[in-house]
Amino acid sequence: MNFSINTESLKPIDFSIPKVSTQLNWADFWGAVKVRWGFGRNSYIVKPGLYKVGNPNNESDVFVSANYKLSFDALRKSLDSLNAWILVIDTKGVNVWCAAGKGTFGTDNIIHSIKTTSLDLIVKHRTIIVPQLGAVGVAAHIVQQKSGFRVVYGPVLAKDIKAFITAGYKANKEMRQMRFPILERAKLIPVDLMYGKYPLLIGIALLFILSGLDRTGFLFAKMFETSFTPIVNLLSAYFAGIVIAPLLLPWIPFRAFALKGALIAALVTVGLQMSFQAPIIQTISFWLINLSVASFMTMNFTGSSTYTSLSGVKKEMKSALPIQIGFASLGLILFIVSKLL
Repeated sequence: MNFSINTESLKPIDFSIPKVSTQLNWADFWGAVKVRWGFGRNSYIVKPGLYKVGNPNNESDVFVSANYKLSFDALRKSLDSLNAWILVIDTKGVNVWCAAGKGTFGTDNIIHSIKTTSLDLIVKHRTIIVPQLGAVGVAAHIVQQKSGFRVVYGPVLAKDIKAFITAGYKANKEMRQMRFPILERAKLIPVDLMYGKYPLLIGIALLFILSGLDRTGFLFAKMFETSFTPIVNLLSAYFAGIVIAPLLLPWIPFRAFALKGALIAALVTVGLQMSFQAPIIQTISFWLINLSVASFMTMNFTGSSTYTSLSGVKKEMKSALPIQIGFASLGLILFIVSKLL
């Protein structure tokens, strides 16, 4: 299909298109910190539309981004010293990779954004650069058929864009690889810590109350006297599953995340048993609860990892979740029994 370009119909470059800086300010950094800790995550967005970086003209590159502000900021920061356009599509505040899997960073949204921004009247060329991580949701041939714009897939990481351009808009093997180093894994820990805070508080409250049980009945004072050890065990298991396991992820044996978490929980529990002496039944209850909590929390990290596939996650959850629930339930029962003996 041929598309003719009428250069006389091109809009003036400054036609009410907002300009964005490539330098992040303190508000941007503070916003990133807050959203990393789960505050305002659902509203950390950029208005969809067309933006300009530097002083682009009708021959400047067009980069496509999600309207999740962290994604948008990573892109604009990487365009420093360049003159370019950024086409932000409405992904409901979800990053490129996740949005591509959910379908919001996809063919129809890109076509819609091209048309609503009148991109064909802004630039002479007919090429848009889409992030590699969005490829799973984009049918490039359909985008070209329906909009006239050819899709070129950029590198996985925005920081490689300049090298990608220098190489003639070609990505080498390294630019196509999705790396997940320890620093990137660490960035995801705070939001997971906050995500599970309410179930954790419920668990702490439950163990605190149950600690007051006694063979003679219920003793209020005993809650304060004996709740320290079970609560420390629960907190340690939670920390093991959300912090230690993700940080050590590549070096922990086993493919299944649930088993990785269980192994870390076992090591942590051994250390705890060396520090705290408890009756045998109560010790077994701690083991069961710790294994289930850490295993579940580590398994939950599969949604943030590049190591797993959707089908693999579903398969693992189907087999691991009943065992985790069983361990937690049995552990809680044994804990109650240990208080009544």
